[in-house]
Amino acid sequence: MLEVKNVTKRFFNLVALNDVSLQIPRGEVVGILGPNGAGKSTLFKIISGILNPDGGFVRPIGPAWPAIAYKPDRLHFPSQMRVREYLILTSRVCDVPQRKAKTAVDNALDLVNLTYAAEKRVATLSKGMRQRLGLAQTLIGNAPLLLLDEPSNGLDPEGQIEIQGVIKALHAAGKTVLLSSHQLQEVTDICTQLIILNNGTIRYRSSMEAALATRPHVTIEVDRDLFAITSALQHLHSDITVDEKKVFLHDDAIALRRRILTLLLGAGYDVVHVEQQRTTLAEIYSKAINE
Repeated sequence: MLEVKNVTKRFFNLVALNDVSLQIPRGEVVGILGPNGAGKSTLFKIISGILNPDGGFVRPIGPAWPAIAYKPDRLHFPSQMRVREYLILTSRVCDVPQRKAKTAVDNALDLVNLTYAAEKRVATLSKGMRQRLGLAQTLIGNAPLLLLDEPSNGLDPEGQIEIQGVIKALHAAGKTVLLSSHQLQEVTDICTQLIILNNGTIRYRSSMEAALATRPHVTIEVDRDLFAITSALQHLHSDITVDEKKVFLHDDAIALRRRILTLLLGAGYDVVHVEQQRTTLAEIYSKAINE
């Protein structure tokens, strides 16, 4: 749907994005993770056209630009307007025909569970209700690409689950979603693609399925072929496999790592590399931002 190519953005001496390239495929939910200051919001603003990059570009993959709806992390609304009144105004900005505006607003309010507050003034809304209003606003124009910056921020656990359900429904309806969040479980549950940003650069990218599908294992690599003790190693546990110079400890066999290392050293092998495969999003995230 969209390609971000070699995008750089500076604010005086601060490099917010540094040569960032990525693709937003049609029909995917792309999760953007990263600590505060990683460049997530800046990336969203450049994709939405609010900011211009200092280098690089954003372009459509295809003949035309898709309509884009953007919900920022920091929400600002006219406080004295009523919720429905404000969304009707939004529908005009989004070129929704006047005869369809009420239906579009009602549908958006229903999707985010805010119908009960339609006649409340924005000034009286809690932070969580404002998040729902911000999401409702992005739905008004029926844009095919949604940029959602921290959509669950400020919501209680029940509210977070509801918003996740909305995003899943939008995905099922064919929408493309770019989502930033600090909620690792939220990203795990609803995103199909994963990108981790830190200090303005991409530190990790993968499909969510590939990121989490790898069977947990530890790899121990030694300096020469293990043929002489392969049988002894495999006899220790059924979840141990050997391939030339590498020993793989799967699942419950991981607990035998120290014992295996002692055995290898005692047999005269030099251990040249030990690696534990990351299998949870929390582990993937921690490794990416600390490298």
